[in-house]
Amino acid sequence: MNIADFDLNNKRTFIIAELSANHNGSLEVAIESIRAIASTGADAVKLQTYTADTLTLKCDNDYFTIKGGTLWDGKTLYELYEEAHTPWEWHEELFRVAKEEGLIYFSSPFDKSAVDFLESFNPPAYKIASFEITDIPLIEYTASKKKPIIISTGIATLQNIEEAVQACRNQGNEEIILLKCTSAYPAPLDEANLLTITDMQQRFGTMVGFSDHTLGIVAPTVAVSLGAKVIEKHFIVDRNIGGPDADFSLDAEEFTQMVQAVREVEQLLGSVDYTISDKIEKSRQFARSLFVAEAMKKGDIITEKNIRSVRPGYGAHPKYLREILGKRVMKDLPFGVPLEMDNIKR
Repeated sequence: MNIADFDLNNKRTFIIAELSANHNGSLEVAIESIRAIASTGADAVKLQTYTADTLTLKCDNDYFTIKGGTLWDGKTLYELYEEAHTPWEWHEELFRVAKEEGLIYFSSPFDKSAVDFLESFNPPAYKIASFEITDIPLIEYTASKKKPIIISTGIATLQNIEEAVQACRNQGNEEIILLKCTSAYPAPLDEANLLTITDMQQRFGTMVGFSDHTLGIVAPTVAVSLGAKVIEKHFIVDRNIGGPDADFSLDAEEFTQMVQAVREVEQLLGSVDYTISDKIEKSRQFARSLFVAEAMKKGDIITEKNIRSVRPGYGAHPKYLREILGKRVMKDLPFGVPLEMDNIKR
C-alpha cells in the first residue's frame, strides 16, 4: 500500500503530524506550523475539514454542553468546533505549503461535503476520526473514492471496528489502516493497551498503526516495536500559544525527538536474521574453545585437567570435549596452545 510516494510495506513508519486546532485561528500560525513539521522529519501533515455546522447543532441545552472532566467542559459543542475548525478557504494554501516543504498532506473529512471539497485537491488518503467510526454512510462514501483510508478506533467497540472495515470492503476498498487509539485528552498510559495492535492485525487482516494522545514519546516508540506502521501525533509549533489541543500536543523539539526515537526503533527491529555479520564474526574469537591447560607429551591421556574449554576461540569446539576424554595426543603440546582435533589419536 502506498500513500503518495510512501510505501507502507517497507520498514519505515509513516509518521503523521496532526495539526488539528493548533493554529489557534491564525493562517500564519498554521503555515509556520507546517514548515516546523517539515523540520522534524515527519512524513505527513494532516488537517481536519469541518465546520461547526457540519458537526453539530447550534444548541446550548444539556445535550450539547460538554461535561465529564474533559479539557473543554462548559463549552457547547458548537462553540468548541467554531473555535477549533480549520477554515476551508485555508486548505489550498496549507496544502501548497506542505507540498513545498516535501510533506505528504491530507485531511479528515467529517461529512460528505468535506469529502467532495477535499477531492478537488486529489488527496492521497483520507482519515476517519475516532468519533466518526460509527458514521457508516460517511465511511462508505469516503472509501468509495478508492484512496487508502485510515480509521481511528478511539471510541470503538469491536463491533464498531468490524462494521467500519466491512463498510470499506463493501465499496471495494481494501486499503485500510486501523489506528489503535484512546480517546482521552491526554490519554493515561495505563489505558493505551498497545498489545491490541497485534491483535487488530490478526483479527481484521489490515495494516495497523497508532494515534497517540498520551503525553511524551514513549507510547509511539513502543507501538512501533509492536508492529505499528503508522504513527499519528498532535503537533503544536509552540505550546505557549495555547488552544484546545495544546495540552496533549508535541512541540517542534519534542516531535523531532519522537521521530528520531521511532527511526531508532526501526533500526533496532531490523529483520529476522540468524546470519553472522563480519563484526560479529570477529567477536567470535572471544568464544570458548579447547586449549591445552597443562603441557602434554606425545601419548599422554586427555583429561579435564589438561584440556579445558576456555576463551579465546581458536581451538576445537567445546562440544568435542567429552568425546576426546581418555584418548591420547599424537605429539607434544605446550601449555596455552589451541587443541586441534588432528592432534588426537582416534
